[in-house]
Amino acid sequence: MPCYAVLLFDGFSNFVLSSLIEPLRAVHDHGYPELSWCIVTPDDVPVRSSSGLRVVPDLPLAELGAPDTLLVVAGYGFRDHSTARVASLLRRVSRRGTRLIGADCGSWLIARAGLLQGQTATLHWSVLADFAETFPEVAVSHQRYVLDGPVWSSGGAASSLDMMLALVGRTFGPAAAFAATSMFLHDAVRKRAGAGTGLGIGSRGSQKLQEAIRVMVEQVETPMPLAELAATIGTSLRSLNRMFKSEIGMGPGRYAQMLRLTRARELATATELPLREIALRCGYSDAAALEKAFSRTYGQPLRRWIGRRPTS
Repeated sequence: MPCYAVLLFDGFSNFVLSSLIEPLRAVHDHGYPELSWCIVTPDDVPVRSSSGLRVVPDLPLAELGAPDTLLVVAGYGFRDHSTARVASLLRRVSRRGTRLIGADCGSWLIARAGLLQGQTATLHWSVLADFAETFPEVAVSHQRYVLDGPVWSSGGAASSLDMMLALVGRTFGPAAAFAATSMFLHDAVRKRAGAGTGLGIGSRGSQKLQEAIRVMVEQVETPMPLAELAATIGTSLRSLNRMFKSEIGMGPGRYAQMLRLTRARELATATELPLREIALRCGYSDAAALEKAFSRTYGQPLRRWIGRRPTS
């Protein structure tokens, strides 16, 4: 019976961790009691999530052995975790025949270990461009998850959940997949009925909406005019506006801006790039334009986020 291990780093997302483990728990409870999973940390000490939740490892790394799958989960601070020691650990585990899965920003650490050369991978949408620039030997995918090759990967919480549901179906069969998927059926039906509001980057939505968001993410540095975006996905500008407002609750222009500002905040907190460079990477003409947009949205200048680790 497969054994899964989660390598957890400081700054991980509670939501991502739950999205990875809860499908396994559903399979375990629906006819696979031998299925097991555990949590380990790089230094064998407790780690804290981005919201401050403290998680204690189940066992030391020295006792881990060779699990069937190791899920590498890194969030805020992932660049600091990408050390030679971690790279050596991942290479050692991989040589034992363990499948590696990068979740959230975990693919960055796996790529740094040289285990993604010539392969396709994805990770959290906000760092896809940086990932492509840093690791040109990796084919970057804008898909929600990648289940091909020796290393698999996913982005944030919603895409990690979808990846795990696909993994369950592939590993345990359709009955187990239905058991895991049914855990989330009520919320999905309720959202389709209109009870939910606010659709994030990883949420399902209509196919046209997902296509539009994918293009927006790919074009963060050089935002595409909305009329051109509508034509690209095969719809009218009027329909594009109506779709975003009905499915997300905001217009496409506002949503695109939120994507750019979110990426700007990530770059400000996790890199040493000057504000001018961050502005250019996020589709703004200069630092002043970025600061104005950021302050109008968040009530404070972006410069306050420089070197500051977010807590949520």
